[in-house]
Amino acid sequence: METTVAPARTGDDVRGIRKVMSASAIGHFVEWFDFAVYAYAAPVIARQFFPDFDATAALLSTFAVYAVGFIARPVGAFLLGGLGDRFGRKKVLAGVILLMGVATTLIGLLPTYAVIGVAAPILLVVLRMLQGLSAAGETIGSNSFVAEHSPVASRGRNVGIVYTASNLPPVIAALLVLALTAIMPGETYEEWGWRIPFLLGAPLAAVGLYIRTKVDESPAFVEMRETRQVESAPIRTVFTEHWRSMLFVFSMAAVASLGYYSLTGYFYSYMTVTIGLSNHVALISNSVALLVTFFTVPVVAAISDRVGRRRTLLIAIVFSAIVTVPAYLLVGDGTMAAAITAQALLGLALGAVFGPAGPAYVEMFPARVRYTGASISYNMAFTIFGGTAPLLATGLIAWTGNEIAPAWYVLAVTVLAGVVLWSMPETRHRSMSDLPQEEPAS
Repeated sequence: METTVAPARTGDDVRGIRKVMSASAIGHFVEWFDFAVYAYAAPVIARQFFPDFDATAALLSTFAVYAVGFIARPVGAFLLGGLGDRFGRKKVLAGVILLMGVATTLIGLLPTYAVIGVAAPILLVVLRMLQGLSAAGETIGSNSFVAEHSPVASRGRNVGIVYTASNLPPVIAALLVLALTAIMPGETYEEWGWRIPFLLGAPLAAVGLYIRTKVDESPAFVEMRETRQVESAPIRTVFTEHWRSMLFVFSMAAVASLGYYSLTGYFYSYMTVTIGLSNHVALISNSVALLVTFFTVPVVAAISDRVGRRRTLLIAIVFSAIVTVPAYLLVGDGTMAAAITAQALLGLALGAVFGPAGPAYVEMFPARVRYTGASISYNMAFTIFGGTAPLLATGLIAWTGNEIAPAWYVLAVTVLAGVVLWSMPETRHRSMSDLPQEEPAS
């Protein structure tokens, strides 16, 4: 692919870019809040929807349903990525937030096993699949939308600010669960209190949908539409012409997804069930870690605007490899200070990877196949590594009897991804448009 430099935007565009970033970030927050609440409700869902199993088997079943949401993501990536490249980023982003809100709200209304029997876990699986379809179009769509509106000099920073919005929803969800469990008697929360975070999906989605309908379509897509350069078969094109880019995105997303869903989807249960920490300690320490990630992402993304995506990403992967096993060992100490410190290290490593990866995902592809190529490779990685993270981690401990077995798995994936990404091209100066661009005069 030819590397070109997009011309800088004028000051008149700054307000418009900020509006796009705000709309994308708010929508991103709503989308991932809806997706995150399931992880923190996992222990209760295990008892409500799989009551005939022992505690470990019920938790494994709950995480299996968690993974189902990711099985739908490749399907959603093929569908939504193609739609985004053919009909526009804005329409797809509006659709995914509506679908997520409906599915999440219905989970909050779903009768339990005691009421409708085996239909309860079956319907839970269906709704998780709808959530997965929605999630498949969110991150790459938002990142593409912001990147295509942004000047090249601040593209990484702008994408990083929006991308890091995915780290706040688990924090808010955790604090909400913490507040509910603090003010409600245990049996009340067990009976119906756990539904409240899910039911918030409806009003949050309505707000996000409204905001997303008020921004302009991506300039890159508008250019393609006006010049009739819209790709008619984006799926075929990315597999025949851009498979190397797909491999690089897959490798970046493997590290990001495993790290993210180990923290947001697994660590709460790991600390309470395996380590034996209290719910409050687990929620507080997990929230601190995700706040560290939240603040790290835009900082490292801005650094990658200056020193490059590849160099920044490789340094982040080395750091991740170094801290993973020590962090798991430390959290096993069983104290709140150890839990906070260990997860903060993991959150810092995760944020350092997210920073350059966010813009690099979409810079790897030309505009005509950007949504398709990045979505398919990104969501395949999130399905294989992110969706299975809680299930595989729980299973590894059960099979080996080693409480830090998940850490060795994370380390292995990180190292293998680093080997692939060593040959990754630099992308920070690539144009977001497929049209020929002239380099700005020096």
